[in-house]
Amino acid sequence: MSFRRKEDSLYQIKFDNNNEFKNFNKIDFTAKTPEELNVLFSDLLNTEMHGICFSMYQDGQKPGDMISDEQVRRRMEIIAPYTKWVRSFSCTEGNEFIPIIAKEFGIKTLVGAWLGDDPEVNKNEIEGLIKLSNEGFVDIAAVGNEVMYRKDLTEDELLKFIDRVKKAIPDTIPVGYVDAYYEFTIKPRITEACDVILTNCYPFWEGCNLDYSLAHMKSMYHQALQAGNGKKVIITETGWPSQGESFKDSHPSKQGALQYFVNTQLWSKEENIDVFYFSSFDESWKVGAEGEVGAYWGIWDKNEKLKYNNEQF
Repeated sequence: MSFRRKEDSLYQIKFDNNNEFKNFNKIDFTAKTPEELNVLFSDLLNTEMHGICFSMYQDGQKPGDMISDEQVRRRMEIIAPYTKWVRSFSCTEGNEFIPIIAKEFGIKTLVGAWLGDDPEVNKNEIEGLIKLSNEGFVDIAAVGNEVMYRKDLTEDELLKFIDRVKKAIPDTIPVGYVDAYYEFTIKPRITEACDVILTNCYPFWEGCNLDYSLAHMKSMYHQALQAGNGKKVIITETGWPSQGESFKDSHPSKQGALQYFVNTQLWSKEENIDVFYFSSFDESWKVGAEGEVGAYWGIWDKNEKLKYNNEQF
């Protein structure tokens, strides 16, 4: 989620930064030394995440650039030991290599078609998603990411794309749409059209203090679950930046990012919640979209080095 709108506050879950929410954190981090926190991080990473969002772009690259299969393979090889699923965001410009190479590593795929306000791009993305699905490289198909949030398409336009994909691919592949958790409450026709609810949950972008972030994410998840009325809900993005600007009471830091990862993974594993962590690698191009903080959401840095291995705070 790359920007915030004034009207978002009309839909977001209201929360109070009060002490009762601290009980929802999985770990009392005040009792952990930096060394103990790093060990806990490593242990969780090595037991495999459910899923991770794939970061395509190294320094000097950005969306619109053509990325080679060699670059995708190099990065996939780094993350492969630590995740069961990978999420991609597009089916063009080299993004189509992600699910193909993931399958070589035995990783399941949530594959997205990136939709916006360009009809030609949308056509190519949908055709790419259909092709990859019919060739056996897609386990879950995502038709669009935050299109309603950005207001790039109307509901009717998005529903037509969802319907087209559903009719063109095997019915064994669930089809969904990715957006902020509250969009599934206020857009019931889209929710009804989805086989699975794919929701982005960012306590950081709602100005939530780290101490209460797990409780707030749980509330987001359960709102999407209620909106889905029995449909499976997958958290397709959540994370915490390691540096950059603060947003209200959300403050980036390496220690905070590490704690958020630990809380998220413990909750995911203990309650069997499917979570795709955002993100695999830091990407410098996102500075333009989100400010400095946009470049620091990765578990690995922009040079593909693990950020939290024996890190001192």
